[in-house]
Amino acid sequence: MDGYAGKILRINLGIEEILKPKLSEKMCDEFIGGRGFVAKTLYEELLPDTDPFDENNLFVIATGPLSGHFLPASGKTHFGSKSPATGGYADSNMGGHFGPALKYAGYDMAVITGKAKVPSYLYIKDDTVEIRPAKDYWGKGSLTCEEMMKKDLGEDFQILTIGPAGEKLVKFACISHDFGRQAGRTGIGAVLGSKNIKAIAVKGTGSIPVHDIEKAYAKGRQAFEKVSQKPGFKGWAPEGTAGITDWVNEVGAFPTKNFKTSHIDHSHMINGKMVLERIKITDKGCYCCPTPCGKYGHTKTAVGSAYLEGPEFETIALFGGSCMLKTIEEVAYANYLCDELGIDTISGASVAAFAIECFEKGIISTDEIGKKVEFGDLESIVYLLNLISLRQNDLGDLLSQGVKIASEKIGGGSEKFAIHVKGLEWTGYECRNAPSMMLAYMTADIGAHHNRAWVLGHDVVGAATNVHDLISAGAVEDKRPKAIVSGRDSAGFVIDSQHTRPAFDLLGCCRLQMMELGFEVENYAELYSVITGKEITWDDLIKISEKVWNLTRMISAREIKDFGRSLDYPPPRFYEEPTPSGPNKGHYLCLEELDELLDAYYSARGWDKNGIPTKETLVRVGLKDMIKL
Repeated sequence: MDGYAGKILRINLGIEEILKPKLSEKMCDEFIGGRGFVAKTLYEELLPDTDPFDENNLFVIATGPLSGHFLPASGKTHFGSKSPATGGYADSNMGGHFGPALKYAGYDMAVITGKAKVPSYLYIKDDTVEIRPAKDYWGKGSLTCEEMMKKDLGEDFQILTIGPAGEKLVKFACISHDFGRQAGRTGIGAVLGSKNIKAIAVKGTGSIPVHDIEKAYAKGRQAFEKVSQKPGFKGWAPEGTAGITDWVNEVGAFPTKNFKTSHIDHSHMINGKMVLERIKITDKGCYCCPTPCGKYGHTKTAVGSAYLEGPEFETIALFGGSCMLKTIEEVAYANYLCDELGIDTISGASVAAFAIECFEKGIISTDEIGKKVEFGDLESIVYLLNLISLRQNDLGDLLSQGVKIASEKIGGGSEKFAIHVKGLEWTGYECRNAPSMMLAYMTADIGAHHNRAWVLGHDVVGAATNVHDLISAGAVEDKRPKAIVSGRDSAGFVIDSQHTRPAFDLLGCCRLQMMELGFEVENYAELYSVITGKEITWDDLIKISEKVWNLTRMISAREIKDFGRSLDYPPPRFYEEPTPSGPNKGHYLCLEELDELLDAYYSARGWDKNGIPTKETLVRVGLKDMIKL
């Protein structure tokens, strides 16, 4: 099949069975790739009620039809499993170079089950696939392990690793690649750890068939030229996502002190300009990316120094805002430590901030935590990250399960400021003044995650605003769009975004070229057609995206007891406590307003009042043959 490598790699670690069946053309037509392949595989092959750490849980790697081609930012790789963090559907994606290498080795997808007898890694070099012992790598940090393996195997291998947190089954452990790229969120790094897999190394020397190579090359070249001419190109390339820091703070959406409020006084010390001035050594991009949003650099602090990629906006928001670290060097060091330990910076910072607030309120004691911890203190943050990631005492064990489970067991009212949805910690936007973005977090299929639908601009400055105007490189402070609060048609706007952004996960491309730069979506349908030889419109892709969105909801409904509306609410802090300070002082969305948002959203989706897709909706979106109705 044109555009695809054509094979699936199936590995049963327990019996050391390796199979290489052909990829189904029907699967490609109906689910495209990436997240679509992940969702379909998990629904059909994962045994219901499987524990996330059971050897029968699946670990799925999937690329898309545009992955590995000469196209802007065509290096995305998708991962999926049953989530240790939420107990429901889990996926995560990553840039870098792993996905293209996997396709060049001949595989569009890998499905891993079972558990290796000893700590191991997977070695993939074209047709050679081996389960190798990882004794020398086990216990090493993610970055350290990757460096060791590149020395042992060769620089041309693309390597995924987990850190000590993944080995110790921390429920928000992540996967690392390319010395700074992570598949974070949902705890999939812990799934690899539960399977005794430390790393996956791949080298591919093959090629991918293309329907019309000359036209594909011409279209790819045109795409690069178009991207470079977009207004947002000169704005986003210099600072990457860190460039949005000042604007988010100015409109009162910056998470501060565990989301107690939404504005800080030190954003100028932790913004994109500081990354460039005090951290950056060089730009760093993913496969075939013309917009290198990564910044590789060096940081030096009182507790240590490190080389790292980052920090990007989410890490800045959670460590610089929610944990209140005051300098970009401190934020960067916390970033590095999370990368080396192998935990998601968003969840890692969120759990640390939650623990500090519990300590401040007297809910947990010095004896329980091991020392005094404070907001804004790097030593406290470093201590907590190690405590949690290495599960160093009883409290570290508890916090390693995330804020939802921790708050349920700690009690003392801590559930009110355990900032999560469905058990997944909240990312970098405080939303008591942003109803659409609040709804997007509430209804995101994997839990509170911004990359399912970023609609904050719609809420606070209007839908017509150019995203590139929000970053410091593209506009000075007095010209950046100001907050006006709209909330117009939240349900419809959120649903549109929830279909658009995941469409890139199907194709295997980064959404930044479209979302931040304005590269027209029609280009992607054209590129798909010249590469695969199959005509498709953007509307067709959106319909498949809607089908996948309903399917992931049904996976969680099957796997989580009492799944539905009750799990879509944000923490009580957001609907009981008005914002105490900053531009949005006094604002909040009461519970009645949240119910109105959910009612409108469920109705627009064709779901029942409990948020479960109806039979009619499942038939309409094309899931009749998959789901027993």
